[in-house]
Amino acid sequence: MVDLVLSDLDDQGVLTLTFNRPDTLNAWTDAMGRRYFDLLAEAEQDPGVRAVVVTGSGKGFCSGADFKTLNAIQSGSYDGVPDPRPNTFPTTIRKPIIAAVNGACAGLGLVHALVCDLVFTAEEAKWTTAFARRGLVAEYGLSWVLPRIMGQQRAMDILLSGRVFTGREAYELGLANRAVPGAELLRQAREYAGEIAANCSPASMAIIKRQVWHDWEVTLEESAKTATQEMLASFGRPDFAEGVASFLERRPPGFPSL
Repeated sequence: MVDLVLSDLDDQGVLTLTFNRPDTLNAWTDAMGRRYFDLLAEAEQDPGVRAVVVTGSGKGFCSGADFKTLNAIQSGSYDGVPDPRPNTFPTTIRKPIIAAVNGACAGLGLVHALVCDLVFTAEEAKWTTAFARRGLVAEYGLSWVLPRIMGQQRAMDILLSGRVFTGREAYELGLANRAVPGAELLRQAREYAGEIAANCSPASMAIIKRQVWHDWEVTLEESAKTATQEMLASFGRPDFAEGVASFLERRPPGFPSL
C-alpha cells in the first residue's frame, strides 16, 4: 500500500513530511489527513524532531479535497469517517511547521499551507481558494485567517473571485514568507528549519507559537499580561541559562529538547 505521507528525519532534527498522492496533485482524503495528523502528533512527542517541513510529491502541494469525496458528498453516498481532529490541528503542535508549497495549492490545500507557521512557496506554484467556483464557502476558518494575514480587501479578492495566482503573487499578498525558484524551494525551507533547530530554544519556540496563534483572540492588555507571566517563567528554565551562556561564550547553544 502506498504511504500517503512520506516521513524523513535528518540529523539536524528537521522532519520532512511529504503528501504522496502525486497522480492527484496530492488531493486530500480522509486517510491522508489521518496519516498527516498522526505524524505531526508523533513529531511533537519525538525529542529528536525540532522543526517540521511539509511539502508535496510531484507537481502539487495539495490540490484540495479529492473529487471522489466531493462527488460522494454531493450524491449523498459519502460514508467516510473524517478525522476528529480539526484542520487547524497543526497550529496546536508545539514545534514550528513550515509549508514548502511546491505546486498546486488549492482549496483545502491552501488551508493546510496557511495553518503552518511559515510558508515558503515556489514562484511558479499555482494558488487558488477555488471555493466560490465550486459552489462552496470560505472553509475551515479561512474567513478568519485570511483577513488577518493579508487584509480584508485582498482576502475578499481571492475568496470571491476564486482566481488562480502564482506563488510570487502569494508572497506579494503576504501569504508566504518567501517565494523562490521551484528548484530551490525544498533546500531553502530545510535550511531555514535547520537554522532554527540548531539555534533556537524548543521551549521558547513552543511558547511563542502558542502566543501568536492564541493572541489573535485576546486584547493587547491580555496578551501583555500573559507575556509577562511567560517571561518570568522562562527565567527559571535551563534554556535561559544556556542561551545566555552560549552567547557570552560565543558558541552554539545546546538547548534541551521538549
